[in-house]
Amino acid sequence: MPRYDIKDAGLAKKGRLRIEWAAQEMPVLKDIAARFRKERPLRGLRLAACLHVTTETATLMETLKTGGADVVLCASNPLSTQDDVAASLVKHSGIPVFAIKGEDNKTYYRHILDTLASKPHMTMDDGADLVSVLHTKKKDLLKNLLGGTEETTTGVIRLRAMAEKGVLRYPIIAVNDAYTKYMFDNRYGTGQSTIDGIIRATNRLIAGSVFVVAGYGWCSRGIAMRARGMGARVIVTEVDPLKALEATMDGYEVMQMKEVARIGDIFVTATGDIDVIYKDCFRLMKDGAIFCNSGHFNVEISIEELKRLSKSHRMIRDFVEEYTLKNGKRLYLLGEGRLINLAAAEGHPSAVMDMSFANQALCAEHMAKNYRKLEKKVYSVPAKIDGDIARLKLKSMGIRVDSLTAAQKKYLHSWEMGT
Repeated sequence: MPRYDIKDAGLAKKGRLRIEWAAQEMPVLKDIAARFRKERPLRGLRLAACLHVTTETATLMETLKTGGADVVLCASNPLSTQDDVAASLVKHSGIPVFAIKGEDNKTYYRHILDTLASKPHMTMDDGADLVSVLHTKKKDLLKNLLGGTEETTTGVIRLRAMAEKGVLRYPIIAVNDAYTKYMFDNRYGTGQSTIDGIIRATNRLIAGSVFVVAGYGWCSRGIAMRARGMGARVIVTEVDPLKALEATMDGYEVMQMKEVARIGDIFVTATGDIDVIYKDCFRLMKDGAIFCNSGHFNVEISIEELKRLSKSHRMIRDFVEEYTLKNGKRLYLLGEGRLINLAAAEGHPSAVMDMSFANQALCAEHMAKNYRKLEKKVYSVPAKIDGDIARLKLKSMGIRVDSLTAAQKKYLHSWEMGT
């Protein structure tokens, strides 16, 4: 296999400094790395990772290597790579990386194949593309696989579909389902970084705008919360009546997408499904409407339909494409419809990724120790790992919590005591 494929090795020094800056806000992963250095729980394991190549990911990769793993990394999105980080991992950490920001789809999948050429024992995915390629184009490598982990909602959906159909060939832990992941990374991380990406790309004022959030899962909750905090009028669209009701009770307006398409200034999708903003919406949108995606894949906005409706197209700013419709209206797509928080910004803050990637590291350890006991299905993160990470995070923040007394524990596990 080629040793690596990155944009520019000369960017390594800049990347090293940025990785060090991020690591300062990742004390939980630092504690895990210190234990891994002594115990080497991943010794001898080849681990292929398909993740966003960011400063936080670099800290995780170095932690896994410290634990004894032979790590190879590729990007989980063509626009999410930070080229200086990729260079630093290659030059300073000795970790093979196959990732270039802005790579086309052909290069993206070639990089996945380059990563799988390491013949991994374990996968670490963000979107399940590694797993998908293994189960379609590289079935011969499945015999080596002991287990894997999955980082994001979209990937977990794909993996559960595979498990239900009986085609998943090795056990995978759904890191996304950990409380210390989705309640913090998805809500606070996605919320802040999505707004950051929109502002960096457009420099538009959020206050006073009509801000439309498609979906009301944990990511969308965070986006809506941050947009409202900046003074926007936030409107939510949903297909799930329970989530729509929750959004209403949280104080947001809830409308159908075709209804809100006429009045929205900024639209953000975060549903994990296809065609959330579609042809009829584009026709209804007002001149100057902006739309972007914060879900994993670039399928939530019907870009091909937008192209067919348009008479011209140009790149007007970095990460901002202007489409002029045949009726003369101008609509603006951000970041090619890919993850706007990583396409135009730097992704989640380090402090929240500390918990997400602590889950990845500890789940990799758990899988390495227990794979013989596991079936070929999708598992939740063990409750002990979730609790340990929460305790470590609180400790790093200088926060102490109470403990149950013996009497309280007995009460909670009994049925005899009443009023």
